[in-house]
Amino acid sequence: MFILGDDAQRTRGRDAQTSNIAAGKAVADAVRTTLGPRGMDKMLVDSTGTVVITNDGVTILEEMDIEHPAAQMLVEVARTQEDEVGDGTTTASVLAGQLLAKAEDLLADDVHPTTIVEGYAAARDIGHAAIDDLRLDDDVDDDLLRRVAATSMTGKGTGDANADALADLVVEAVQQVADDEGANRDAVRVHAQSGASSGATELVRGIVADTDPVRDDMPRDVTDASVLVLDAKLDTRETSADVEYTITSVDQLSAALDAEESELRRYAEAVRDAGVDVLVSQKSIDDRVAAFLAEAGVLAFESVTQSDVNAIASATGATVVGSVDDVDDADLGSAESVRVERYGGDDLTFIEGGADASTVTLLVRGSTAHVLDELERAIGDALDVVAVALDDGGVVPGAGCVEIAIADRIRDEAARIDGRAQLAAEAYADALDALPRTLAENTGMDPIDALVDLRAANETGRAGVVTVGERGEIADPVDHGVIDPAAVKHEALASATEAATMVVRIDDVIAAE
Repeated sequence: MFILGDDAQRTRGRDAQTSNIAAGKAVADAVRTTLGPRGMDKMLVDSTGTVVITNDGVTILEEMDIEHPAAQMLVEVARTQEDEVGDGTTTASVLAGQLLAKAEDLLADDVHPTTIVEGYAAARDIGHAAIDDLRLDDDVDDDLLRRVAATSMTGKGTGDANADALADLVVEAVQQVADDEGANRDAVRVHAQSGASSGATELVRGIVADTDPVRDDMPRDVTDASVLVLDAKLDTRETSADVEYTITSVDQLSAALDAEESELRRYAEAVRDAGVDVLVSQKSIDDRVAAFLAEAGVLAFESVTQSDVNAIASATGATVVGSVDDVDDADLGSAESVRVERYGGDDLTFIEGGADASTVTLLVRGSTAHVLDELERAIGDALDVVAVALDDGGVVPGAGCVEIAIADRIRDEAARIDGRAQLAAEAYADALDALPRTLAENTGMDPIDALVDLRAANETGRAGVVTVGERGEIADPVDHGVIDPAAVKHEALASATEAATMVVRIDDVIAAE
């Protein structure tokens, strides 16, 4: 009996497992050398010749043209890590790859996939408990958050800007949008603008929009502004029916033009009479309406993106309205300052001091497009981890210290695990060792010697692979300010384990061409 089509391909048993594991390991190896402050960058070139230079794990994996379904699972690991906590994507991907490599050895020793899954799950739970025990007792204050941000950005493309200087801006931005319930990460926007060194990056307490005035003769700086946010065209109305008008005289044509002019002027007068100083429209504004608004001294913007419109409305406290008719004071927002500044050949609009003072923007500068893109990614990760650290309230030592401690804890408790699952738990510990070993290798240290020294140092204290200048050494990461949010470590363990066990359990691959 034939169930599958002639063009279907089927791989079963050990062949399917070997193929899937090899694909997962290949993806993990692609990002392994980017791990840590001395990690290397990858240059990715797509079919159109567009170049991306980065050492951000999730960016690398998403830019790669990955077709193998098992390999795509590791891409999903990085994407989930990025979505949940904003950092640790390379750690999660490398760990997933190592778990697959250890599972391959276990399968070769006839350990059943279900047993491997059981052992990995037990080891993961031990790891979560170990992370909680490693949380630092220090209060999560601004100084600690700055170290978290700097740790996240160290080794990433920050141009000529010192990671510590950028960390100050990141923490200031997150604290600006924090309240008793935590940090509203969505209230921190990042706007990238080329044309200056990365050291010129600044924090704007408000919104930065990539838009310019409808007319050059409009004011470019308005203080104490009343802001109207509009989602409607300011143009002549169009009939919904397909009709024709017959004009038989000049007087009729003049009357039609006068009526049209009157309608357009009425729009501008309605805006003026409502006390509007700044008009932000998501749709177009007729040139004649714009001229009338300029005469009235109104600063107007048209075709503003929906995301910017929503952000401006939120920041100023304005209501997005669908018509300029019957606008009342409750619909208007307010801003201390609305100004337009030129950056190179582009105009940027700054709306600062709105009714919602917790909306801020990091204006990221970069000398080239490649530097700017990587800096934007680095700052985005830093914002995420600072917000997570502030919300979760827990941080742990970085530099591989946590991974070594988890591996030691798993080995100590593996004897309590029944049957062959104990072998899988011990293999899990060996997989964790690959992370500090990779950190050591990327800093130029001998990975085997570094791992031995690291284990010995953690027997009596706390140690990690810390980068000092151009070299790496075994030292206390907390003393060197290398700190990660506990949530990042928890998520890396969970997502890597889930992906690895899912791949291991697959013993039949059916693909249609």
